[in-house]
Amino acid sequence: MDTLAPILHKISYMGLPLLFAMVLHEYAHGWAADKCGDPTAKLQGRLTFNPLAHIDPLGTIILPLLCLALPGSFLLGWAKPVPVDPRNMRQPRRDMALVAAAGPGMNLVLAVIGALVVAGLFAFDPTLLAKRPGNADGEPASLATMILLPISVMALYSVMINVFLALFNLIPIPPLDGGRIMTCLLPPAPALALARLEPYGMMILMGLIVFDKELRVIHTITSTFANALSGTILSTNNSGCGIVAKSVIARPFGGTVESELCICARASIRAARTSPAK
Repeated sequence: MDTLAPILHKISYMGLPLLFAMVLHEYAHGWAADKCGDPTAKLQGRLTFNPLAHIDPLGTIILPLLCLALPGSFLLGWAKPVPVDPRNMRQPRRDMALVAAAGPGMNLVLAVIGALVVAGLFAFDPTLLAKRPGNADGEPASLATMILLPISVMALYSVMINVFLALFNLIPIPPLDGGRIMTCLLPPAPALALARLEPYGMMILMGLIVFDKELRVIHTITSTFANALSGTILSTNNSGCGIVAKSVIARPFGGTVESELCICARASIRAARTSPAK
Protein backbone atom coordinates (compact mmCIF):
# COMPACT_ATOMS: atom_id res chain seq x y z
CA MET A 1 0.00 0.00 0.00
CA ASP A 2 2.91 2.35 0.69
CA THR A 3 4.03 2.09 -2.92
CA LEU A 4 0.48 2.25 -4.30
CA ALA A 5 -0.36 5.60 -2.69
CA PRO A 6 2.11 7.78 -4.67
CA ILE A 7 1.10 5.99 -7.89
CA LEU A 8 -2.58 6.76 -7.30
CA HIS A 9 -1.61 10.31 -6.34
CA LYS A 10 0.15 10.85 -9.68
CA ILE A 11 -2.62 9.25 -11.70
CA SER A 12 -5.36 11.26 -9.96
CA TYR A 13 -3.60 14.59 -10.45
CA MET A 14 -1.89 14.00 -13.81
CA GLY A 15 -4.56 11.95 -15.60
CA LEU A 16 -6.89 14.75 -16.69
CA PRO A 17 -4.14 17.27 -17.63
CA LEU A 18 -2.38 14.60 -19.70
CA LEU A 19 -5.60 13.53 -21.44
CA PHE A 20 -6.55 17.11 -22.33
CA ALA A 21 -2.99 17.83 -23.49
CA MET A 22 -2.99 14.90 -25.94
CA VAL A 23 -6.57 15.37 -27.17
CA LEU A 24 -6.28 19.13 -27.75
CA HIS A 25 -2.90 18.60 -29.44
CA GLU A 26 -4.59 16.48 -32.10
CA TYR A 27 -7.62 18.77 -32.28
CA ALA A 28 -5.26 21.66 -33.09
CA HIS A 29 -3.78 19.70 -36.00
CA GLY A 30 -7.24 19.07 -37.42
CA TRP A 31 -8.37 22.66 -36.87
CA ALA A 32 -5.30 24.06 -38.62
CA ALA A 33 -5.72 21.64 -41.53
CA ASP A 34 -9.36 22.69 -41.91
CA LYS A 35 -8.38 26.37 -41.95
CA CYS A 36 -5.78 25.60 -44.62
CA GLY A 37 -8.38 24.00 -46.88
CA ASP A 38 -8.28 20.31 -45.87
CA PRO A 39 -11.62 19.19 -44.34
CA THR A 40 -10.57 15.54 -43.92
CA ALA A 41 -10.46 15.61 -40.12
CA LYS A 42 -13.76 17.49 -39.94
CA LEU A 43 -15.50 15.07 -42.31
CA GLN A 44 -14.29 12.10 -40.24
CA GLY A 45 -15.62 13.58 -37.00
CA ARG A 46 -12.20 14.35 -35.53
CA LEU A 47 -12.69 18.10 -35.22
CA THR A 48 -14.25 17.72 -31.78
CA PHE A 49 -13.29 18.16 -28.12
CA ASN A 50 -14.82 14.78 -27.30
CA PRO A 51 -11.90 12.67 -25.97
CA LEU A 52 -13.50 9.46 -27.24
CA ALA A 53 -12.88 10.56 -30.83
CA HIS A 54 -9.14 10.95 -30.20
CA ILE A 55 -8.30 8.12 -27.79
CA ASP A 56 -5.78 5.53 -28.90
CA PRO A 57 -6.04 2.58 -26.46
CA LEU A 58 -2.27 2.00 -26.33
CA GLY A 59 -0.94 5.55 -26.56
CA THR A 60 -3.63 7.38 -24.57
CA ILE A 61 -4.44 4.87 -21.81
CA ILE A 62 -2.12 1.88 -21.41
CA LEU A 63 1.29 3.48 -22.00
CA PRO A 64 0.69 6.64 -19.90
CA LEU A 65 -0.62 4.52 -17.01
CA LEU A 66 2.49 2.32 -17.19
CA CYS A 67 4.73 5.39 -17.25
CA LEU A 68 2.96 6.89 -14.23
CA ALA A 69 3.10 3.61 -12.33
CA LEU A 70 6.82 3.00 -12.89
CA PRO A 71 9.05 5.14 -10.63
CA GLY A 72 11.35 7.53 -12.48
CA SER A 73 9.89 6.59 -15.84
CA PHE A 74 9.71 8.82 -18.89
CA LEU A 75 6.16 10.07 -19.46
CA LEU A 76 5.12 9.07 -22.97
CA GLY A 77 1.78 8.97 -24.73
CA TRP A 78 -0.15 10.04 -27.77
CA ALA A 79 -3.68 10.40 -29.10
CA LYS A 80 -4.97 9.01 -32.38
CA PRO A 81 -3.38 11.12 -35.17
CA VAL A 82 -5.86 13.19 -37.16
CA PRO A 83 -5.96 12.46 -40.92
CA VAL A 84 -4.49 15.18 -43.12
CA ASP A 85 -4.46 15.32 -46.93
CA PRO A 86 -1.97 17.89 -48.30
CA ARG A 87 -3.60 17.70 -51.75
CA ASN A 88 -6.52 19.74 -50.41
CA MET A 89 -4.32 22.55 -49.15
CA ARG A 90 -3.75 25.83 -50.96
CA GLN A 91 0.03 25.87 -50.38
CA PRO A 92 0.94 22.33 -49.26
CA ARG A 93 4.50 22.95 -48.00
CA ARG A 94 3.60 26.07 -46.02
CA ASP A 95 0.27 24.70 -44.82
CA MET A 96 1.73 21.36 -43.69
CA ALA A 97 4.27 23.26 -41.60
CA LEU A 98 1.45 25.27 -40.01
CA VAL A 99 -0.56 22.10 -39.33
CA ALA A 100 2.44 20.43 -37.71
CA ALA A 101 3.19 23.50 -35.58
CA ALA A 102 -0.42 23.78 -34.40
CA GLY A 103 -0.12 20.77 -32.05
CA PRO A 104 2.87 22.02 -30.00
CA GLY A 105 1.39 25.52 -30.20
CA MET A 106 -1.78 24.28 -28.52
CA ASN A 107 0.31 22.65 -25.79
CA LEU A 108 2.06 25.96 -25.11
CA VAL A 109 -1.30 27.73 -24.92
CA LEU A 110 -2.51 25.13 -22.41
CA ALA A 111 0.69 25.59 -20.39
CA VAL A 112 0.13 29.35 -20.23
CA ILE A 113 -3.51 28.82 -19.19
CA GLY A 114 -2.42 26.42 -16.44
CA ALA A 115 0.16 28.92 -15.20
CA LEU A 116 -2.42 31.71 -15.17
CA VAL A 117 -4.78 29.49 -13.16
CA VAL A 118 -2.06 28.88 -10.58
CA ALA A 119 -1.19 32.57 -10.43
CA GLY A 120 -4.87 33.47 -10.07
CA LEU A 121 -5.42 31.01 -7.23
CA PHE A 122 -2.40 32.27 -5.34
CA ALA A 123 -3.51 35.86 -5.90
CA PHE A 124 -6.95 34.94 -4.56
CA ASP A 125 -5.52 33.21 -1.50
CA PRO A 126 -1.71 33.01 -0.99
CA THR A 127 -2.29 30.75 2.04
CA LEU A 128 -4.43 28.29 0.09
CA LEU A 129 -2.03 25.36 0.18
CA ALA A 130 -1.18 25.82 3.83
CA LYS A 131 -4.78 25.13 4.85
CA ARG A 132 -4.85 21.48 3.84
CA PRO A 133 -5.61 18.86 6.52
CA GLY A 134 -2.58 17.93 8.58
CA ASN A 135 -0.65 21.15 8.02
CA ALA A 136 1.69 22.58 10.61
CA ASP A 137 -0.86 25.08 11.93
CA GLY A 138 -3.47 22.39 12.45
CA GLU A 139 -6.23 24.44 10.82
CA PRO A 140 -9.08 22.44 9.24
CA ALA A 141 -9.43 22.80 5.49
CA SER A 142 -12.46 24.67 4.22
CA LEU A 143 -14.67 23.39 1.42
CA ALA A 144 -13.19 26.01 -0.91
CA THR A 145 -9.69 24.82 -0.09
CA MET A 146 -10.63 21.19 -0.71
CA ILE A 147 -11.83 22.20 -4.18
CA LEU A 148 -9.15 24.74 -5.09
CA LEU A 149 -6.19 22.70 -3.85
CA PRO A 150 -6.63 19.86 -6.38
CA ILE A 151 -7.28 22.44 -9.13
CA SER A 152 -4.02 24.25 -8.33
CA VAL A 153 -2.01 21.02 -8.29
CA MET A 154 -3.55 19.83 -11.57
CA ALA A 155 -2.89 23.24 -13.11
CA LEU A 156 0.79 22.96 -12.18
CA TYR A 157 0.94 19.48 -13.64
CA SER A 158 -0.74 20.89 -16.76
CA VAL A 159 2.09 23.40 -17.16
CA MET A 160 4.68 20.69 -16.70
CA ILE A 161 3.03 18.17 -19.05
CA ASN A 162 2.22 20.63 -21.82
CA VAL A 163 5.68 22.23 -21.83
CA PHE A 164 7.20 18.76 -22.06
CA LEU A 165 4.87 17.61 -24.86
CA ALA A 166 5.42 20.80 -26.86
CA LEU A 167 9.20 20.53 -26.66
CA PHE A 168 9.29 16.79 -27.25
CA ASN A 169 7.11 17.10 -30.35
CA LEU A 170 9.33 19.89 -31.70
CA ILE A 171 12.37 17.61 -31.82
CA PRO A 172 13.32 17.77 -35.55
CA ILE A 173 13.06 14.04 -36.16
CA PRO A 174 10.26 12.60 -38.31
CA PRO A 175 7.54 11.54 -37.54
CA LEU A 176 7.38 14.15 -34.77
CA ASP A 177 5.91 17.56 -35.55
CA GLY A 178 9.36 19.16 -35.47
CA GLY A 179 10.56 16.78 -38.16
CA ARG A 180 7.56 17.56 -40.36
CA ILE A 181 8.09 21.29 -39.90
CA MET A 182 11.73 20.97 -40.93
CA THR A 183 10.92 18.92 -44.04
CA CYS A 184 8.53 21.70 -45.10
CA LEU A 185 11.00 24.53 -44.45
CA LEU A 186 14.25 23.03 -45.76
CA PRO A 187 15.27 23.13 -49.44
CA PRO A 188 14.22 20.04 -51.42
CA ALA A 189 17.50 18.07 -51.14
CA PRO A 190 17.98 18.26 -47.33
CA ALA A 191 14.23 17.95 -46.82
CA LEU A 192 14.27 14.66 -48.74
CA ALA A 193 17.26 13.42 -46.72
CA LEU A 194 15.44 14.24 -43.47
CA ALA A 195 12.23 12.61 -44.69
CA ARG A 196 14.17 9.40 -45.33
CA LEU A 197 14.85 9.18 -41.60
CA GLU A 198 11.16 8.64 -40.85
CA PRO A 199 11.29 4.80 -40.92
CA TYR A 200 14.04 5.00 -38.26
CA GLY A 201 12.59 7.97 -36.37
CA MET A 202 10.87 5.94 -33.67
CA MET A 203 14.05 3.94 -32.98
CA ILE A 204 16.04 7.18 -32.62
CA LEU A 205 13.42 8.60 -30.27
CA MET A 206 13.29 5.43 -28.17
CA GLY A 207 17.07 5.62 -27.87
CA LEU A 208 16.81 9.22 -26.63
CA ILE A 209 14.15 8.19 -24.14
CA VAL A 210 16.06 5.16 -22.82
CA PHE A 211 19.36 7.01 -22.42
CA ASP A 212 17.95 10.39 -21.37
CA LYS A 213 18.71 9.69 -17.70
CA GLU A 214 22.41 9.68 -18.60
CA LEU A 215 22.39 12.14 -21.53
CA ARG A 216 19.77 14.46 -19.96
CA VAL A 217 19.18 16.10 -23.35
CA ILE A 218 15.39 16.22 -23.18
CA HIS A 219 15.41 16.99 -19.46
CA THR A 220 17.80 19.92 -19.89
CA ILE A 221 15.84 21.46 -22.77
CA THR A 222 12.53 21.01 -20.98
CA SER A 223 13.85 22.41 -17.70
CA THR A 224 15.32 25.50 -19.37
CA PHE A 225 12.11 26.34 -21.18
CA ALA A 226 9.92 25.54 -18.17
CA ASN A 227 12.01 27.85 -15.99
CA ALA A 228 11.57 30.68 -18.48
CA LEU A 229 7.83 30.11 -18.79
CA SER A 230 7.14 29.75 -15.09
CA GLY A 231 9.48 32.64 -14.30
CA THR A 232 7.47 35.07 -16.40
CA ILE A 233 3.98 33.90 -15.39
CA LEU A 234 4.12 32.20 -12.00
CA SER A 235 6.51 34.51 -10.18
CA THR A 236 4.96 37.22 -8.02
CA ASN A 237 6.51 40.22 -6.31
CA ASN A 238 5.55 39.37 -2.75
CA SER A 239 5.31 35.60 -2.76
CA GLY A 240 7.74 32.69 -2.84
CA CYS A 241 5.19 30.51 -4.63
CA GLY A 242 6.50 31.34 -8.08
CA ILE A 243 10.03 30.35 -7.13
CA VAL A 244 8.99 26.98 -5.72
CA ALA A 245 6.61 26.40 -8.64
CA LYS A 246 9.52 26.96 -11.02
CA SER A 247 11.64 24.39 -9.22
CA VAL A 248 8.83 21.85 -9.27
CA ILE A 249 8.10 22.30 -12.98
CA ALA A 250 11.78 22.40 -13.87
CA ARG A 251 12.24 18.74 -12.93
CA PRO A 252 9.38 16.94 -14.65
CA PHE A 253 7.66 13.99 -12.99
CA GLY A 254 9.84 13.92 -9.88
CA GLY A 255 8.54 14.33 -6.36
CA THR A 256 5.11 15.38 -5.19
CA VAL A 257 3.96 18.77 -6.37
CA GLU A 258 1.35 19.10 -3.65
CA SER A 259 3.80 18.67 -0.76
CA GLU A 260 6.31 21.15 -2.18
CA LEU A 261 3.63 23.74 -2.82
CA CYS A 262 2.54 23.44 0.79
CA ILE A 263 6.12 24.26 1.82
CA CYS A 264 5.96 27.19 -0.59
CA ALA A 265 2.70 28.44 0.89
CA ARG A 266 4.03 28.35 4.44
CA ALA A 267 7.14 30.24 3.35
CA SER A 268 4.92 32.86 1.74
CA ILE A 269 2.88 33.24 4.93
CA ARG A 270 6.02 33.73 7.00
CA ALA A 271 7.33 36.29 4.49
CA ALA A 272 4.02 38.17 4.56
CA ARG A 273 3.99 38.26 8.37
CA THR A 274 7.55 39.55 8.63
CA SER A 275 7.41 42.08 5.77
CA PRO A 276 6.94 45.71 6.84
CA ALA A 277 3.58 47.29 6.17
CA LYS A 278 3.46 49.89 3.38
